[in-house]
Parts: sequence; C-alpha cells; structure tokens
Amino acid sequence: MSRIGKLPIEIPSGVEVTLDPGFVRVKGPKGTLERTIPREISAAQQDGTIVVTRPSEDGYHRSLHGLTRTLIYNMVVGVTTGFQKNLEIHGVGYRVISKGTGIELQLGFSHPINYEAPEGISFEVPAPNRIIVTGADKEAVGQAAAEIRSLRKPDPYKQKGVRYEGEYIRKKAGKTAK
Repeated sequence: MSRIGKLPIEIPSGVEVTLDPGFVRVKGPKGTLERTIPREISAAQQDGTIVVTRPSEDGYHRSLHGLTRTLIYNMVVGVTTGFQKNLEIHGVGYRVISKGTGIELQLGFSHPINYEAPEGISFEVPAPNRIIVTGADKEAVGQAAAEIRSLRKPDPYKQKGVRYEGEYIRKKAGKTAK
C-alpha cells in the first residue's frame, strides 16, 4: 500500500464532505471546493474520516492512490485554514500597490502591469515590496503566485525581480573587462 494513500483524512468540525463516484465536494468556513477524482479510486467516509482505497496493486492504481488522497486532504485544509504564498519584489523603483480586487505592479517597464485576482484568490500588500497571495485552493494560489513571478523573473546578474519569500538566487559574475 502507498504510505501516503493509506493514511485516513480527519474531517474537522464545520466541514461537510460529499463523496460521489468520481467526484468530491468539500464545504467549509473558507468556501466550497469541488474536484473530479479517477473512477478507479474509491473514497469512503468512516467515523469522521475519509479513507481512500485502490482496486489493485497495479502501478497506475498505486500512483493514483497517493495523489487522490493528497488532493482531498488539500481540499479539507484549504476550506479550514487556507493557503498562502509570499512574494518579494527587489529592485530600485519596483513596487506594488493594491487596486480593487487586483494589484498594480511597477517592474521597470515603461508602463504599470495590472493583475486581476482570479476567482477565490485575494491579494494583500503589507509593504510596497511584498505581496501575500491567499485562497482556499492550493493549485490556484500557486498558479497566481507563479504568474506574478513570471512578470519579472529574478535576474541572476543584478538580483532584481519578483521572487518567492526565502528563495535564493545564485548571483552570477558579469563579464570581465580586458
């Protein structure tokens, strides 16, 4: 058995889980998340937990087993506590301001970049060089953070750009003069 897949998922109080063949819906204080799961994998609710099982020891079923359990677990965590990604902006004149549901970034281009928040995602700007991306869906939070980072990736020569908090950018040496 998969070590991850065989672990039961605890359902906290205030969370409602609906399991249908090939479909999972999790409703909690932070919202509702829905996901289709592979029909080969079955999920059952037992004594306040969710147990995910697979039909055989086939390699394909083994790989789906742990994946499905982790996806359902992330949905439960998302509707209870949520997820967040922190971004830092480095560079002279680089900054971010909050505008309605989105953000406006000045990243050294001749124009500001407006980025609207996808559904279920919110932005917090505690400082002009920090962005906090929060939401219930782990994939959506990570995707929004990656899209913001891709607007101006960190430069290995000058170390300017948008990076994840704590991300280490190895500095490269520039060209040497003769």
